[in-house]
Amino acid sequence: MEIILYLSVALLAVAFAVLVYFIGKTLTSVQKTLDGVCDTLDRVVQQMEGITKETESLLHKTNEMAEMVHEKTKALDPVFDSIKSIGDSIRTVNRSVERLSTSITSKGERHSEEVAKAIQWGEAIIDLWNKWKVKKSKSH
Repeated sequence: MEIILYLSVALLAVAFAVLVYFIGKTLTSVQKTLDGVCDTLDRVVQQMEGITKETESLLHKTNEMAEMVHEKTKALDPVFDSIKSIGDSIRTVNRSVERLSTSITSKGERHSEEVAKAIQWGEAIIDLWNKWKVKKSKSH
């Protein structure tokens, strides 16, 4: 029975040694994986720092451009105000011309009969003048 006890202890020692060996291999594999993850995270951190610097630079340039656009837009405000004033002036002139043409049309309609009579009188006077000239030239 003693032999069985020794064999059991030996078998237990061998099993423990095999267990320790496989645990060691597993831990070594886990260590390699963790080293790889650590390297990957280091590269990610470096890339994020680069992206952060580029983003800050881009944001700074964007702010500068926005400020320039704002300043140039402010500089154009007087031009747009002038254009608006010109448009208002043209609108006022158009209204005045419309009122004037309406007034002339209505007065023309009111006085068209008088104008026609004046034209007839003018034609009659011109005819008389021409006849008088003809008579005068024949009498000489």
